[in-house]
Amino acid sequence: MGSIQVAMCDTARADALRSMLARSTHVPVQCVECPDFDSACVVVMDGERFGAMTPPLRHPERIVLITRNDAGHLREAWEAGVNSVLSEQDPMNTVVLAVLAACLRTGTTRPKSAGGRNEH
Repeated sequence: MGSIQVAMCDTARADALRSMLARSTHVPVQCVECPDFDSACVVVMDGERFGAMTPPLRHPERIVLITRNDAGHLREAWEAGVNSVLSEQDPMNTVVLAVLAACLRTGTTRPKSAGGRNEH
């Protein structure tokens, strides 16, 4: 089912995350301005893109949100039904793990082995 979509205002960080994810999964990864939840298995968003979304959100369980660690932003994510929320200060490897976990919850990813082949 679908792709991993990265919708972040910081294009350099978005591209770095896309590159790391592409090395970690066979699920297609793309950077987008506006996510398409009908074709995405997971959408990675920053606080600014998330704030531009109109509630109620479709498929909030597919969102991995990277936002400021303050009560207002965390409350908005909770009320919207987002399961995966990370701090802007979290390392990129932590973000990759959260995205892969979200993919596993939706049943859409198989990890690559060290040799780059699928594990069975």
